[in-house]
Parts: sequence; structure tokens; C-alpha cells
Amino acid sequence: MDLEFEITKTIACLSQEKNGWTKELNCVAWNGREPKYDIRSWSPDHKKMGKGCTLSEAELRILKDVLQELL
Repeated sequence: MDLEFEITKTIACLSQEKNGWTKELNCVAWNGREPKYDIRSWSPDHKKMGKGCTLSEAELRILKDVLQELL
């Protein structure tokens, strides 16, 4: 089974490795579903990806609140 995805919005590059891979926050539509917020590593051409975390808008808001408390 092939994994289909479309990066619908690039939000931020969080870091970049020497090999060109970047850790990014994007909106990604997985397998034709509605886009969700997604944090993961991507190859320079965005054809390969590492493991990541996909969040709904509600989960992203909770994460934002938690991070604000930490910082």
C-alpha cells in the first residue's frame, strides 16, 4: 500500500541537518483526508520522510499552551 500525501501549507522549518534533511511544521493531507498539522523530518526533495507526529487543530492548541507554560 502506497502512502499518499500532499503538503498543503509549509509553516516553518525547525532545523536542518548537514545532509539536507529538515524538521518541519506543515499542514499535510494524508491519503486524501483533510490536512492536519504535522511535525517530521523531510528529505530535501520532500519525497522521503522520517517518523513524525500529526496533530489536529485542537491538539496543536493544547501543545501551544503547554509550551507557553514551559518557556
